Amino acid sequence: MEENTTNQPLSTPLGHVEPHAPLLNIPHDGQLLYKVITVENLIRSVSGNYLHFNRVDSYLDLSGSTPLADSNDGRQLPKDEVINSRINFEKAPNFTAADYYDKSRSRTYACCFSMENSNYIWEYYGNGSEKGKVCLVFEFSKLRATLNETLRPGNAVLECNGMQCHQIFSINYGIIEYVDWDVHEANEKRVPNPIIYTYLKDKTKFSEEKEFRISLSAMGMGEFVLKNGSKLLFPSSLHVPFLFKTAIGDGTLRPMLCAPDTDIDFLYAELSKLHITADIK
Repeated sequence: MEENTTNQPLSTPLGHVEPHAPLLNIPHDGQLLYKVITVENLIRSVSGNYLHFNRVDSYLDLSGSTPLADSNDGRQLPKDEVINSRINFEKAPNFTAADYYDKSRSRTYACCFSMENSNYIWEYYGNGSEKGKVCLVFEFSKLRATLNETLRPGNAVLECNGMQCHQIFSINYGIIEYVDWDVHEANEKRVPNPIIYTYLKDKTKFSEEKEFRISLSAMGMGEFVLKNGSKLLFPSSLHVPFLFKTAIGDGTLRPMLCAPDTDIDFLYAELSKLHITADIK
């Protein structure tokens, strides 16, 4: 494989809108997406006008929790790694394809939803709250259009340590493919694009999630350098601008669903402080 060497600074490759759409399984325009979160996290997101994205390698395998967080999220498959570790780059012989996938993973973020309003997501997500949980219901096509416009090159900048940077993240959308984690091979015929690993999960542990996700990913080669000469460090999470008030008004965000024990009076009161009039069921 011939690419840039691993340590040289990059000439700031900009992010793109859905560059890997042909590689992913994208739902139809009318698909609804469900996201169960705590009331407290909802209020933080609404007041901050953002959607929360986690870096895919930051999930911990929490002992005793069910289901376990996916510590393999975005990781190259075990069988693939054996082959990937033997593939070197022509201009960087000490940098393997396996290293490339690991670095790509450390620069990839996801915001996760379910394709179904199931008992499973209500049972396992949004727990540990004093005020209860809610399910946000998004219309996929409208959410997609909003985020694509937000992150389109020229529309967005990245802020890091008070400095504005070029927008380096590409946005993609796709339905998770659930596979036999220990035996499946994505590189059986050819070396895959890193985005493929972002959309594979172990079917034994996670297939009931019926997950759809939005990913943000930066190039897995070289280093990104800030204006002051320091390397860009990728945090464990990112906040992407999202106006909840606008989303409610244009139908991107449908009526919210509440668990029976949710403190609805508190939720209404907090949203009212933010000048949000929401339909809550």
